[in-house]
Amino acid sequence: MRMYDIIMKKRNGAELSKEEIQFFIDGYTKGEIPDYQASALMMAIYFQKMTERETLALTMSMADSGEKLDLSAIQGIKVDKHSTGGVGDKTSLALTPMVAACGIPVAKMSGRGLGHTGGTIDKLESFPGFTTALTTEQFIANVNRIGIAIMGQTADLAPADKKLYALRDVTATVDNLSLIASSIMSKKLAAGADGIVLDVKTGSGAFMKQEQDARALAEEMVKIGKNAGRKTIAVISDMDQPLGYAVGNGLEVKEAIDTLKGNGPKDFVELCLALGSQMLLAGGKAVNSKEAEEKLKGVIEDGSALKKLAEFVEAQGGDSKAVYHTELLPSARIVHSVKAAKSGFVSHIVCDEVGICSLILGGGRETKDSMIDLAVGIVLCKKTGDYVRAGEALAVIHANDMEHAMEAQERYLRACIITDQAPAPVPLIKAVIQ
Repeated sequence: MRMYDIIMKKRNGAELSKEEIQFFIDGYTKGEIPDYQASALMMAIYFQKMTERETLALTMSMADSGEKLDLSAIQGIKVDKHSTGGVGDKTSLALTPMVAACGIPVAKMSGRGLGHTGGTIDKLESFPGFTTALTTEQFIANVNRIGIAIMGQTADLAPADKKLYALRDVTATVDNLSLIASSIMSKKLAAGADGIVLDVKTGSGAFMKQEQDARALAEEMVKIGKNAGRKTIAVISDMDQPLGYAVGNGLEVKEAIDTLKGNGPKDFVELCLALGSQMLLAGGKAVNSKEAEEKLKGVIEDGSALKKLAEFVEAQGGDSKAVYHTELLPSARIVHSVKAAKSGFVSHIVCDEVGICSLILGGGRETKDSMIDLAVGIVLCKKTGDYVRAGEALAVIHANDMEHAMEAQERYLRACIITDQAPAPVPLIKAVIQ
């Protein structure tokens, strides 16, 4: 088999066989196939697309390219959740203790943030002492003992995807449905869960700006999951404004804790219940969405979800006192209100710009090696559809540098559009793909 023939076959629009895709992934992962040939194939795929069979073969080859997590020692049906990312997306922080408190074991691999989207691991490190550097044995033992563990993704999990994504990123071949879907799903399949619930975001703060593109990606990933023998469900949710009110690592942790105490923002609670219901259904802990939702509300009301978060934080070296006393979380020196210049309705918040405000303050990474400030960020006072008076606070900036605070303020004021007319309400949950 020759790489030249595989490139030419795809360039001409023919379907690659499972064996040809496996040959490419094996050779590229081992360094036997050079970047220029891999780039040529990625560009051919970008223009000629991939069939359902090809997409599944690519996903499975990448999932098999390194170590696969064996979760068979964990009792019960393991259900994983993945979000395509957004601004203020702290869902895992509240959702995983809720689901674990309902009896679904949560064995999750998470990542760090890059750019304006925050990473779950960064947020969890707001708890003093918290670590995700667990051995596989510790990881599995924690899940069996308390029902929840989160560890960082190892370099050996789907290494082909990591290598291929870095290449696609610099060759303008990221934006292809099959390549995006196989990249996400190869890591999820290698992580060993029995069921996968996907939160596919759409809107100005999402990777998929248009709803039809988000739907197409969701359908593609659900097909891959089902073809791979995993129960897979996708929820398409709105990311045209930040989720909840808090954007920034420590601030988002506090909002997640408030949610587990029964005081969460309406949209954030709605999303946690929607995703959690699908996880309970996939794990066989409820027969319908209504029952699942009642169970999730129940673990908030009786305090068991909050207790589960404290147990999880303590098990991974963190100070669990911060769960009950959020003043122990990182806090910024400067707290500055952003005032509205005129009265009217907030008609739109350019979501990714709010994420960039947090990045400017030091709450995100410009590069993989950037240090982040866990205390900084922005807390919204008004969301889309709310009325604001001139001089009233639109948001509160938490900063450790006044110059950066002023820069973030200017950017936020440009991102927050105020008009005389109230905008039409937009549903948070757009669709559920099964």
